[in-house]
Amino acid sequence: MKKFNPIKTDSGKIKLLETFDNTFPNRNYLITHTASEFTSVCPKTGQPDFGVINVSYFAGKKCVELKSLKYYLQAYRNEGIFYENVINRILDDLVAVTKPKWMEVRGDFSVRGGLHSTVVSTYGKYPD
Repeated sequence: MKKFNPIKTDSGKIKLLETFDNTFPNRNYLITHTASEFTSVCPKTGQPDFGVINVSYFAGKKCVELKSLKYYLQAYRNEGIFYENVINRILDDLVAVTKPKWMEVRGDFSVRGGLHSTVVSTYGKYPD
């Protein structure tokens, strides 16, 4: 596995993330979490952005605790941030705390100005 060097983690938000021990660290099983009410703010217009965030991963020794993930994602509610930046920051923060075998963060954002945007960022090699 490649050494992880986060582009930029958000130290204030990352403190919200909690983990628990993976009971089956030697087994490759896919975990998927979907947050259907993600909200952030467009840094150009100040208008709210809405989307669905999907986090999928093969856990290493740690799994993310769901209540903490919910609070972490809610912390973006008032932040002015581009779609590309928020998806990559979420990935970096989750990888930093869980150290997964593989992870993907996908953001499907609501139509704005006639455009629908999807941003996908991955970490690691998908297990065989």
